[in-house]
Amino acid sequence: MTTKRDLVVQPAHDLGGLPAGPLVRSDHELTPFEKNCHALLNVLSRHKLVNTEEKRRGVEDLGAQIIGELTYYERWAVSASKVLNEKGVITSAELGAKMNEIRTRLREAA
Repeated sequence: MTTKRDLVVQPAHDLGGLPAGPLVRSDHELTPFEKNCHALLNVLSRHKLVNTEEKRRGVEDLGAQIIGELTYYERWAVSASKVLNEKGVITSAELGAKMNEIRTRLREAA
């Protein structure tokens, strides 16, 4: 069982010293999603909508299970969306509607 002390000593995003598989140290070509996510995060930062510290806090707030299930860029995307929601820049309903619109467009294009 995780105690409050454990969370202070080793936050959810800190995996140091925990059992894990081998570390893959090879670069890979970024996927279109990763490129788009990276570009969007740069735009959000440039327009001072989401800064690095806010994105980092958002990732840390996800918790160990979600952090372990999401890819690097998925974590940043979820974090940025949460920060934008907290600031009132977007609502969950607006984000959901846009995601559904994109899903429909991609389905129709396939």
